[in-house]
Amino acid sequence: QVQLVESGGGLVQAGGSLRLSCEASGRTFNSYTMGWFRQAPGKERAFVGFISSNGGYTMYTNSVKGRFTISRRNAKNTVYLQMDSLKPEDTAVYYCAADPNRSNQPLPTYYDYWGQGTQVTVSS
Repeated sequence: QVQLVESGGGLVQAGGSLRLSCEASGRTFNSYTMGWFRQAPGKERAFVGFISSNGGYTMYTNSVKGRFTISRRNAKNTVYLQMDSLKPEDTAVYYCAADPNRSNQPLPTYYDYWGQGTQVTVSS
């Protein structure tokens, strides 16, 4: 069993930055693909991006490319989501998720473990 805990959310003005962190329990973090998803009010959970287990490959949804960066420090069992040039439409609850099968896929169904989410609000 893997437990994921996100932190770093908050309120920021448009154009600002936030860095989210997601710390995982367990000793096999370095074998998981780690994903970030978000859910805005009234909308379904949506893919933001993922990073491969060794950090060598990342993939992002088009709307965040060039603004968001995912990284990981396996020695600290932590994955990060650096969000720059934030827009009001980025407002959502952000979730990290772990895929122990290393599928490197953007669909939520590939991820077995989820954090509780952290709220990000971007004001205009």
